[in-house]
Amino acid sequence: MTGFRALVTGQLLTAETSREGDRVTTLELFFDLVYVFAFTQVTQLMAHGHSAESVLQGLAVLALIWWSWTSFAWLTNQAHADRGVVRVGIMIAIGVMFIVCLVIPESFDDLEGGLFAPMVLVVGITLVSIVHAVTYLIAAGTDAALRRQILRSVGITIVPVFVLATIGAFIGGPWQAWIWLGTALLEGVIIFVTSHGGDWRIYSMAHFAERHGLIVILALGESVVATGVGVAALPISVPIIVGSLFSITLAVAMWWNYFHHLSGGVEHALQRREGRRRVDAATDVYTYLHPFVVAGIIIVALGVEQGMHHIESSEPIGLFAAWALGGGLALYLATTGFIWVRVSGQWSLLRFGAATASLALVPVLAALPALAALPILVIVSVLLAVFEELLGPRAKVRSRGRMRVASVD
Repeated sequence: MTGFRALVTGQLLTAETSREGDRVTTLELFFDLVYVFAFTQVTQLMAHGHSAESVLQGLAVLALIWWSWTSFAWLTNQAHADRGVVRVGIMIAIGVMFIVCLVIPESFDDLEGGLFAPMVLVVGITLVSIVHAVTYLIAAGTDAALRRQILRSVGITIVPVFVLATIGAFIGGPWQAWIWLGTALLEGVIIFVTSHGGDWRIYSMAHFAERHGLIVILALGESVVATGVGVAALPISVPIIVGSLFSITLAVAMWWNYFHHLSGGVEHALQRREGRRRVDAATDVYTYLHPFVVAGIIIVALGVEQGMHHIESSEPIGLFAAWALGGGLALYLATTGFIWVRVSGQWSLLRFGAATASLALVPVLAALPALAALPILVIVSVLLAVFEELLGPRAKVRSRGRMRVASVD
């Protein structure tokens, strides 16, 4: 018994504080694999209804699960993910979140003969929040200020989020999505208000940036999966090959727009800050702006899947697929622009111009067949990458009311 107690108190209930330069661990990557499944389920939820309501439902679920993911991103920056209590907490969260992912297709349309799926999702997300809060409190160790911050920002959200999400689950119908979206918004507002100027810690900026870069990669992976899902039941043909190449090129261009021209510059800008200025900026960039990056990619993936499903047809893809393609890309590019504004104070005219063009092209895309619509967005994304590469430091941006030279690199 003494040996078991020593094992629990000496290993399982301890945490090793992270240091500057620490990188993402394999256990965190394993944790993220559950969210790959979540992204696929959310995309299918949106596609199943083929309507604005189904997209709203998908975004509501995505917003709820985002808080579970980003909470653990903060935790694993506080302490090593693959050691002690943090390892135990992540393993528990992996199991619970997988169950949450399983019920996403039923979360708004419960099937007969089983458990009430919307409440399974609500209870699962709540359990993950409790596991995260308890693990974080232990990992905080003797840092009393951080422990108070965890209780003030995370602890107080668990009950109201559970109550509101439960109300939405039992009300059902169109109101459920709005209530769940409002619940996620309330959680974000509470954490934002109680966090800025607070006592959160970022021990390794490299880890934090890499962590969020990986979730972007996983979301981009969903756009690749969507390409295959859209044609899974069709025999291979020239239109499928050409359409697949367009879709993959679009995904590669989106990768380029984020990783080649943005992520490194953002990380370096945050590295130069210290203390609360760094934490506040990182909170805005990664916790509050990155979910819109992910949402934009998921919506584009929805449009790609719809387009590929009709890639051999000469009929127009229609407004649903067009809004998903153009609107999703616009959201993605505009958010990357706002991320750069937050860390540099500079407005990238190229980024916002490409986002505006993507949105303005929606009526054009809706009137075209998929094989003609997809390359248009490929051109927008590729041209953005090319012009940013060519102009470099000569890319003009607006900062503090005047034009000046800057680069997104």
